[in-house]
Amino acid sequence: MKSNIKILIVSVICSITTYFIFNSLNVSKENNYEVSYENEIISQYSLNKISNQRSVNPSSSLPDLTFAASKSIDAVVHVKNTTIVEDNDSWALQFFYGDDSRKKVGTGSGVIISPDGYIVTNYHVIENSSEVIVRTNDNKEYEAVIIGFDEIYDIAVLKIDSDKRLNYLFFGDSDSTLIGEWVLAVGNPYNLNSTVTAGIISSKSRDLNEYDQKNQSFIQTDAAVNFGNSGGALVNIEGELIGINTLIQSMTGGYVGYSFAVPSNTVRKIFEDLLEYGDVQKGLLGVRGVALNSPYSRQLNISETEGFYIDEIEEGFGADSAGLKRGDIIKSIDGFKINRFSDLSGYLSSKRPGDKVEVIYVRDNKSKTTIVVLKKSSN
Repeated sequence: MKSNIKILIVSVICSITTYFIFNSLNVSKENNYEVSYENEIISQYSLNKISNQRSVNPSSSLPDLTFAASKSIDAVVHVKNTTIVEDNDSWALQFFYGDDSRKKVGTGSGVIISPDGYIVTNYHVIENSSEVIVRTNDNKEYEAVIIGFDEIYDIAVLKIDSDKRLNYLFFGDSDSTLIGEWVLAVGNPYNLNSTVTAGIISSKSRDLNEYDQKNQSFIQTDAAVNFGNSGGALVNIEGELIGINTLIQSMTGGYVGYSFAVPSNTVRKIFEDLLEYGDVQKGLLGVRGVALNSPYSRQLNISETEGFYIDEIEEGFGADSAGLKRGDIIKSIDGFKINRFSDLSGYLSSKRPGDKVEVIYVRDNKSKTTIVVLKKSSN
């Protein structure tokens, strides 16, 4: 009897012990699972957080410019201009050397825009030249013929003959470029062939001198441009030509952060006009006036502070025929916003006589729309 009681007591104790051990193991397993699951969530959150942090890191959004550079280098050429300079006042040189002239050599850049050898450059690169030599990126030299030029926009068109198809750049749409967009300047500064620099578009429709009657409208960029870059390419990240690098603004004569390019839409129109007509066709609106700002608006006693204020309508031109009047304020043309005269002249520089443009303007504080047919200057 006593032995049976002992066996029963031992069995109960073993059962209780087993129960507590089993429960302890289950709790530990559940706790381990919960900890593991929580760690997995924390780990995933951390990874997502790191991933999100990386996605907004500015360095990860920088564009790859190598494609644009490789596409552009072989289409940009070195241009050498030889000019005969007369030394009429130097009787000593004439006495000793028997000639009153000497050769002056200038250099710049150019851009091949067709496989058969048409090239655009700056007019000042080939101005007064007696000979123009073009050297391509494979070091071959060609004598170039000057097809024509536009002195106001500082653009010239050259032609070389080659026995092979040449690398060239396609025109991009300079009107669609954006401030802050990445660009490359490609040229031959200081005779350093095929030099590529990068920057962004800093401004558009920039007129460096509003009083010189040239009505220029430049793309401003901070890509480094120096002597010898004139006539070279300004390209977007797709390798499309969006401008011809033309000048820098500097107190020292070297690059200080500002360079300017003639927009590609203007360049393309000049090129096409010279080939088709032999000169540049300018489509004119026929208005004179001033870009509005706060001081002018107060002076004119009007509320508008943006746009182009028409002060004079030229009789017989498109604006006159379309019913525009003195005091009207042009706000946009073909959807292109007009804030200053360089916006107006820059956009119209890509238009020809006979082209129609949609003009949105303000008269008596009411917005109106009209269609204007551009006309050719009588000059």
